[in-house]
Amino acid sequence: MFQFFMQFIKHPRTIGAIAPSGKALAAKMMEPVCFSRAKCIVEYGPGTGSFTKELVRRKRSHTKLLVIEQNPVFYEKLKKEFASEPNVYLIQGDAADVNHYLSQFGFQTADYIISGLPFTSLPKTVSEEILLATQKAIGPKGRFLTFQYSLAKQNFFMEYFHMTGRLLEFKNLPPAYVLVMKTV
Repeated sequence: MFQFFMQFIKHPRTIGAIAPSGKALAAKMMEPVCFSRAKCIVEYGPGTGSFTKELVRRKRSHTKLLVIEQNPVFYEKLKKEFASEPNVYLIQGDAADVNHYLSQFGFQTADYIISGLPFTSLPKTVSEEILLATQKAIGPKGRFLTFQYSLAKQNFFMEYFHMTGRLLEFKNLPPAYVLVMKTV
């Protein structure tokens, strides 16, 4: 927790919260995912791995999980915890390069992209680049899931995606919305 807080102090625009997401939010993020059919899941901005733990626990053994983290401190922590997990691939890189990473692992699209990125605090141009890449990465059948502490960015997301679901997790501090989207 202290390490997360220190990274927030150093990089407030890219970390976006003072503490990692809680277990209740991680569980809520997994609700829309059909793990029995998923061949490829991508996670953006896992931070210290709150969602990653749930993804690793719930995914099928054959499902590939690509975990993309830009922050070197978080990336090293994730490597220590998840590097030996089968079909889990840790990538220190940028979410905007998701299509390159998918191609490297033999996929044209992902079934699900789970995002922990702080779109509210990211510069608009960075968010746009990531969302455009995400449209291509999920194709017509995949789903993009992200969480937000308010619905302030909902209309922005709807410029890129069609909203298929919205869940609310009250047990997270602060409470958070899980947005489920597909390409328009």
